[in-house]
Amino acid sequence: MISVNVIGAGRWGPNLIRGFYNLKDVRVKTVCDPDQRRLELVGQRFHRIGTTTDADSAVDDPEVDAVVIATPVRTHYELARAALSAGKHVLVEKPLCGSVAQCQELQSLAECGGRVLAVGHVFLFNPGIQKVREYIESGELGRIYYIHASRTNLGPIRDDVNALWDLASHDLSIFQYWLGSPPREVTAHGECFLGHDVQDVVVGSYRYPGGVLACVHASWLNPRKVREITIVGDRKMAVWDDMALTEPVRIYDKSVETRREPEYSDTLGSFHTTIRDGDVVIPKVSGGEPLAAQCAHFIDCIRHGRRPINHAELGIDVVRALAATDESLRQSGKIVRIESPLEALVA
Repeated sequence: MISVNVIGAGRWGPNLIRGFYNLKDVRVKTVCDPDQRRLELVGQRFHRIGTTTDADSAVDDPEVDAVVIATPVRTHYELARAALSAGKHVLVEKPLCGSVAQCQELQSLAECGGRVLAVGHVFLFNPGIQKVREYIESGELGRIYYIHASRTNLGPIRDDVNALWDLASHDLSIFQYWLGSPPREVTAHGECFLGHDVQDVVVGSYRYPGGVLACVHASWLNPRKVREITIVGDRKMAVWDDMALTEPVRIYDKSVETRREPEYSDTLGSFHTTIRDGDVVIPKVSGGEPLAAQCAHFIDCIRHGRRPINHAELGIDVVRALAATDESLRQSGKIVRIESPLEALVA
């Protein structure tokens, strides 16, 4: 039996509580939150779970193996550091921390203590996202030209992080999961329409190795909830739509072929393009709740000493890209280079 304490019972915390509560041979011992009313709701919904407003007691509890953190980003570092120092395995909601240096310290603590440190990049466990990865890795889409992601909704409005950190962190983790590498540079624009000092709308463009361009539109100031990513390859194209519950992935047998006529090699007329418009395939995508899969995966990694899919290094890469995007926003869209860990070490 693995015992878990959960810190944070706000908007997302109850989902994590449920995810671990429903697992066999897992005990959610205590839920911590500063709001007593939230704890009362937890007690009504989940039986045999203790509650506390004292985060220190939840972290230092000698009877638990792991601590799950679902609190505002500004609190992630202190809570995760305390939990790792107490010898606990840790799952932290995304993004891992507010700075790369904080993330790296947590990673070092986890490695030195032989503990699992996972980040709540839950879309890596989405069956549709996993299906698209299969198409990319098989080469069926061909060389990837570009990716475009839209992640919008009307609310919830946050004041601790901007729409980029709140929403686009999902897409950055997905891009890296698909492409196998973090981005190398970014340019971004955003606006603070609602009057607080965080951007409600952000549009970022990222360059990945191999010349792949990936664009993200993140906003909590839109009338429709959109969770959609388009992937364009030189052979086929794909669309993942998280709102299409029964058919989240579509593969388009479409491409543009360009050829040069040798007899006109020195003229504009030497280039000819042909648009190929084939079938649309809707592959079968297995069911299953991503959050439940993430919780089960975390427990499995603890039991067997495995590196999680949503490992700390991925979380660091995402925070590094987010920090670079913030720098581009501050500089009115200037292209900002994103250093690799090795480059940062040499510098």
